[in-house]
Amino acid sequence: MSDRSDTDKPALAALSMAALGVVFGDIGTSPLYTVKEVFASPHHPVPITPDNVLGVLSLIFWSLIVVVSIKYVFLILRADNKGEGGIMALMALVIGGMGGKKTGAVTLLGLFGAALFYGDGAITPAISVLSAVEGLEVATPAFKAYVIPITLVILVALFFFQRVGTAVVGKLFGPVTVLWFVTLAILGISKIAEAPEVLKAVWPVYALAFIVEHKLIAFFALGAVFLALTGAEALYADMGHFGRRPIRLAWFGLVLPALVLNYFGQGALILQDPAAIQNPFYRMAPDWALYPLVILATAATVIASQATIAQNARTSGGGNISMVPTMAITVGPVETWKAEKVSIWQAGCHDNPFGQRLTAFMISRGIADPCVPMSLLADHLNVQFNF
Repeated sequence: MSDRSDTDKPALAALSMAALGVVFGDIGTSPLYTVKEVFASPHHPVPITPDNVLGVLSLIFWSLIVVVSIKYVFLILRADNKGEGGIMALMALVIGGMGGKKTGAVTLLGLFGAALFYGDGAITPAISVLSAVEGLEVATPAFKAYVIPITLVILVALFFFQRVGTAVVGKLFGPVTVLWFVTLAILGISKIAEAPEVLKAVWPVYALAFIVEHKLIAFFALGAVFLALTGAEALYADMGHFGRRPIRLAWFGLVLPALVLNYFGQGALILQDPAAIQNPFYRMAPDWALYPLVILATAATVIASQATIAQNARTSGGGNISMVPTMAITVGPVETWKAEKVSIWQAGCHDNPFGQRLTAFMISRGIADPCVPMSLLADHLNVQFNF
């Protein structure tokens, strides 16, 4: 894939800005809940000790380096199918190289990967928006009873605006996401300055020591650590819209540093105040900044959710999975963005699967109330999807 943006700096900057909202919205909102899930999970929480905190931070750091930076940014982005990325494009690329020999297993693997993406598309709106709105509880406990209703209202509005198209709103996605990542970095730096010893977590020995010392707990902790990587697949899936270079520039220039600083800042906070683990992200902010931060976090999660819903809608038609990958438009990066702007924000969004909406609503309710029967959710999904 040839990136003409290599010699066009204005185009490179514009595409990198646009990629921030579309590509990195999901992984960029992971700090809202990742550290909390590791140390405050109702199932197998990790005890808060200096060694454990450093070990978990090291796991998060090296997961971002190995899985995202090395695997996706350096390796997977090279495996484009005529400039297009994503699981279906990769599947077509592999099948094309097999000469028509027994491609059934590869097809099943491709469909399985697509199914995982649909699952992520259902989880992202629910858990991200809910985690953002939970900041109101930090500001005042009086809002606790309103967190779920507010979340559901936002989700309803989210899917409603997705139906009518978000081309106009989409223009704000890049700048808002830039502000979000800058805020992540500032919050992290402010706490790292108070406990700079957390920077030792960049040394992988702490991650290895944590795994060796806490074998079973470390196994479950890895499941929570993986939350820091949710949305990484978008780097490859959206390569056809932006190109390799803008995605790499945005990742190394802003997203990765901001995420690392924020995760380390949360670690520094809970080292100083273990009680802050109830919501370490919002506890990093001063009291006067809580409400603005809740608004910004909600906007960031809405952006992440809109991008995920749009991606799902582009590969579905009322719940029917399409095995046809998005066609690449063979023009320059800026022209590609302009030509596909409508498809990114509008095409297919009017028929986003009802099952995805239902799943998001049910997950939002289920996260707060574990008594909601998941069999009910499964029954609804079986009605909507024909496998």
